[in-house]
Amino acid sequence: MDQLALLFVLLIGSLVMVPVADRLSLPAPVLMTLGGIVLALLPFVPNVEMPPEFILPLVLPPLLYASVQRTSWRQFQANVRPILLLAVALVFVTTAAVAAVADAIVPGISLAAAVALGALVAPPDPVAATAVAGSLGLPRRLISILEGEGLFNDVTAIVLYHVAIAAAVSGSFSAPKAAGEFVLSAVVALAVGLALGWAAKKLMDVLGDATLQIGLTLLVPFVSYVLAEEFKGSGVLAVLVTGLFLAEYAGDADDVLGRLARHSFWEVVDTLVTGVAFGLIGLELHHVLRTASGRWSEMLGIGAVVVAVVVGVRLLWLLPAAWLAKQLHSRRDIDEDVPLSWRETVVMWWSGMRGVASVALALAIPHAQDDKTPFPARDEIVFVAFAVILATLVLQGLTLPWLVRRLGVQSDADAERELARRLAVRAAKAAKRRLKEIQETEELPDDMVEQLTRRAYDVGARISPDMVDEERREAHAQRVERIRVTQRIQAEMLSAARREVLAARSEPGADPEVVDRVLRHLDVRSLRGG
Repeated sequence: MDQLALLFVLLIGSLVMVPVADRLSLPAPVLMTLGGIVLALLPFVPNVEMPPEFILPLVLPPLLYASVQRTSWRQFQANVRPILLLAVALVFVTTAAVAAVADAIVPGISLAAAVALGALVAPPDPVAATAVAGSLGLPRRLISILEGEGLFNDVTAIVLYHVAIAAAVSGSFSAPKAAGEFVLSAVVALAVGLALGWAAKKLMDVLGDATLQIGLTLLVPFVSYVLAEEFKGSGVLAVLVTGLFLAEYAGDADDVLGRLARHSFWEVVDTLVTGVAFGLIGLELHHVLRTASGRWSEMLGIGAVVVAVVVGVRLLWLLPAAWLAKQLHSRRDIDEDVPLSWRETVVMWWSGMRGVASVALALAIPHAQDDKTPFPARDEIVFVAFAVILATLVLQGLTLPWLVRRLGVQSDADAERELARRLAVRAAKAAKRRLKEIQETEELPDDMVEQLTRRAYDVGARISPDMVDEERREAHAQRVERIRVTQRIQAEMLSAARREVLAARSEPGADPEVVDRVLRHLDVRSLRGG
């Protein structure tokens, strides 16, 4: 099996693992990692030869961009405090704790190399956390915090990692210089992200066609990442800023087909890239096994200690931080997402899985310093990094569903229904308001006005039946049933029409382009309800 065949095996596995994971009630990323481990143990499967410096720019941009589509600037703004506690403060604390322990127990490691180890294992993976937690029916506020933490902790950790690696390679470290690089990286990333987001929005307006716009959104995260890195900024932060800008300002309420197409496209990209990324984690077991050859007891001991530190520090930090956030939330009545009980805090703690970023950073550690001497304790750092990744991703990922059920943490269905009801009322009022505006400028028959008013009312009632009283709900249910029957019959009529057109495609003299054009027209009519 060669590298290309291995890539296609991972791509197919990414798709197959989704329904398998659903049936087993397990996270798909964890199953892909286990699948990668199985492949790594097979003698005919080659070692992965992808240069480590390409892993971050090829894998992280699309995954981060897809994650940003599920959030908003307002949500980030409202949750600045929890995100800063988790994505910035906790990363610093974890890095310091791991560095201190590694400096004490890893033979031959320098302080800078120990800090690099701490930085690369500090950030929980945004893809792993949201993919695992999002399928468990957790409260939306917890998923929002995990998404915010996952999206911004890589920024802090990667900058710390680069500073530490530079110090380890050169043999010198300057705190003011490191702080300056940290600030400069953030400023450059913000500038690049905003500029590219604005330019992409303008270009989307020029392109117009949904296919071209989707192609542009595929390129934008890669361009944002590479440009920011080229100017010594944080590529991760630049992608986040670009994604948030486009999600906030590039939406067109009437672009129904384009929005559905973009959503479907990014669901496919997210599924494939996530599967390949976590499959690669398992496949890298080849490399890890080689580094531990002949030193299993020593390496496993070091790995176990660092895993305990990473997991323990997260719990010790989260308990007081969650309590403090809850107290400030109740006193200041700020609309932010915080854990409301110790059970939710425990679930947040156990959701701190490491993944793609940690793998890429571990493999990207240089083999030698500037003076040509070997990088201090590189093999130990790589082994420990994979020990943390596999322990948190596989162990925590497989046991998180059980823990959630055991603690009884569930989504707040009542709050979600209430929000849906309020949105339904707003939607119905907006539709009626627009109808009145049209009535003032156009002469409409009374029966048409009555029918359109009823449809405006139905807009909200279909979203949330709870917005109406029992009597009107029954009348609405009867209308919906009639509409459902009509739509079913229309769907069967259109299906017959599509089959007839498809049959004409193979007839002599039929122009496939004309047939496809007619078929697209029928497809659009079907999508819009006939």
